[in-house]
Amino acid sequence: MTPTTAAAPEAAPFRIFDLTVVRTRRLGPSILRITLGGAGSGGFRGGRRDQSVSLLLPRPGQREAVVPAGGSGTWHERWRALPEDERAVLRSYAVRAERPRPDGSTEVDLDFVLHGDGGPASRWARGAAPGDRLAVLGPTAADNAAVRFRPPADTDWVLIRADETALPAAAAALEWLPAGLPARVWLEIPRTEDRQALNTAAKARIRWLVRNEGAACGVETVRAAELPGGTPYAWIAGEASGVRALRHHLLQERGFDPGRVTACTYWRRGLSEEQARRAEAEAEAATGTVGFGPELLKQGPPGEQVEG
Repeated sequence: MTPTTAAAPEAAPFRIFDLTVVRTRRLGPSILRITLGGAGSGGFRGGRRDQSVSLLLPRPGQREAVVPAGGSGTWHERWRALPEDERAVLRSYAVRAERPRPDGSTEVDLDFVLHGDGGPASRWARGAAPGDRLAVLGPTAADNAAVRFRPPADTDWVLIRADETALPAAAAALEWLPAGLPARVWLEIPRTEDRQALNTAAKARIRWLVRNEGAACGVETVRAAELPGGTPYAWIAGEASGVRALRHHLLQERGFDPGRVTACTYWRRGLSEEQARRAEAEAEAATGTVGFGPELLKQGPPGEQVEG
């Protein structure tokens, strides 16, 4: 496959981009795509794959999010110094696609899962319309520490498992994979109509696990699967308990090398983002899993996708 490095890169700079909603499109009953761009997108440079950014969302009653200005300390320290009931709500999302424009701007596609609980990102997405503005903490260089999908150069085949929150990242990773590389892919979605057409040059076997059709979860399905031989790389992402269980299965029952398994917690059932961050730090120390961006708190997009 195309040579890559499994090591984390030097952290590239991140900054706040003042983006504008260009258009919205419903992809299925559970998923809404919002395309952002405009003059404030100049200089946005993502690394594709599972590139993450952090949205700075306004609180109820605010027209625009309150974001940190200049000052001492890290970006996250300045954000935390703002009054808790005023500062922007942070939610992190994977970039589904980005497209440079002839005028120097960049269009960025973000796919939102529309939760019934009406979390802050879901509320914003449901009401978003062309011309609305959104502050986004994003990368200014393609090789940045918010990209986790990094198969080592000697990878013979790739395993991908994602739920609907990680589907945009999985889809982007499939597009990035080199032609002919074998891939086994399990994608969990809520409803039949949430299936999407996916593009990849890889030799991918993609299985949709649709909950309203009674499909088994990804953990059970991967456990029962016959996997290829050779040297694997696994990328698994979604709700915390499923990520932990599947990582344990791959390491303890399949004998995968821990350095060849990227396990990303995108959300935790029943927890706020602040509670999830605390729990994520404890889980990472205990199991070696990683969240959507906690190590970037000092230099880039913080947080993980929680509560829509």
